[in-house]
Amino acid sequence: MTTLAEPAVEPNPASSIRRGVVSRVADRLGGGLVQVFLILVALFWLLPTLGLLVVSLRGETDNNSSGWWTLFTKPAQLTVENYSNLLASGFGSSFWNTVLITVPATLLVIGIAAMAAYAFAWIEFPGRDTVFLVVIALLVVPVQIALIPIAKLYGLLGIFGSILGVVLFHVAFGLPFAIFLLRNFFAGIPRELLEAARMDGAPEWRIFVTVVFPLAKPAIASLGIFQFLWVWNDLLVALVFADTDNQPMTKALQSQMRQFGTNVDILAPGAFLSLLVPLVLFFAFQRYFVQGMLAGSVK
Repeated sequence: MTTLAEPAVEPNPASSIRRGVVSRVADRLGGGLVQVFLILVALFWLLPTLGLLVVSLRGETDNNSSGWWTLFTKPAQLTVENYSNLLASGFGSSFWNTVLITVPATLLVIGIAAMAAYAFAWIEFPGRDTVFLVVIALLVVPVQIALIPIAKLYGLLGIFGSILGVVLFHVAFGLPFAIFLLRNFFAGIPRELLEAARMDGAPEWRIFVTVVFPLAKPAIASLGIFQFLWVWNDLLVALVFADTDNQPMTKALQSQMRQFGTNVDILAPGAFLSLLVPLVLFFAFQRYFVQGMLAGSVK
């Protein structure tokens, strides 16, 4: 029994031409115009930062008489006197207080949350799911509800107003989100890797250090950036738990605004210094940040 072959369909020249034109237009849009658009968006996003930098380098008289964009016609306005006055006002100690608060709070959250997340993801123990649900429930607890009880507890312990008290508060309220984030990442690690390590006789702590922790670098970097920014820019906790000798930059700037409401020559350089460190940190670790945000989206 013979079958008739279907006639070959000749390609339509007009449709081929249309597809070729569409492909070329898409390539051009994806190459040149999109890049130009993204560059313009980035410059527009950085414009307030540039303005703040220029204001911090201009004298009080120049800032009160004209806008910061007049710098391009009168570059002689630039001066570092504002930064000298800022450091002379004691802002340098507030900067180091911010570092002493932010760095331990970030490292402790990462270390404790990583170990807890590994336990929740790969270690069987009674009540594991219940405890994890309690941790998740702590995500909805607002910071304001714990200020007064923790303040009374710090008073009894003798650490109210100290840097230690501020660090412990940030660690306690940063752990629920950190554990939730890292646990979901650890759960996506192939079980075969852990089983192979256990068959080789590696204990759990060695598996965590040599297998899990290196694989989790993107997620840990993302968590570190988030935690660092939250603590670095915090004002509420510093207002409640830090005294004048241990105040971070946010509280120091707030006190300057209360005393000198129009003292731009002090506020502008202080605000720029507080902004500079997070910007440097983000651009230094942006590769790990993007990897952490995309982790788990594809297999």
